[in-house]
Amino acid sequence: MTRTEQTEPPGGPHETGAAAAEQRAPVRRQEDCVFCRIVAGDVPAELVASTDSVVAFRDLAPKAPLHVLVVPREHHADVVSLAAAAPQVLADLVATGARVAADGGAQDGEHRLVFNTGESAGQSVFHAHGHVLAAPGGSVGGDL
Repeated sequence: MTRTEQTEPPGGPHETGAAAAEQRAPVRRQEDCVFCRIVAGDVPAELVASTDSVVAFRDLAPKAPLHVLVVPREHHADVVSLAAAAPQVLADLVATGARVAADGGAQDGEHRLVFNTGESAGQSVFHAHGHVLAAPGGSVGGDL
């Protein structure tokens, strides 16, 4: 059984106003989740983009010339759970994926954004994440 922690993001208790209240909102984190640990900075990763709600980093076993994972800062087991609980975060994840592909040289911003949901579908880390796959100047065809 895993334990979910509540952590307080930077900003501290001395800030005031709506932005400070939002910053102090607890963030769900699962202590044994590698993506939660990457988001927290406890596990190194090659970060390529970051927003208030998502983090993007290079995949350790790339399947395309550009292969980046985009994960929500808050723990959700899969994309279906993320969509139900925080659709605005899912929208940010998709937008960040598109920006990563374009910034990575994808021709006309063309890319694949893949979500595996469940073990039988190939999900190996149970923290929602999108795989951004692109081949700058080429094609990301074939089986991925």
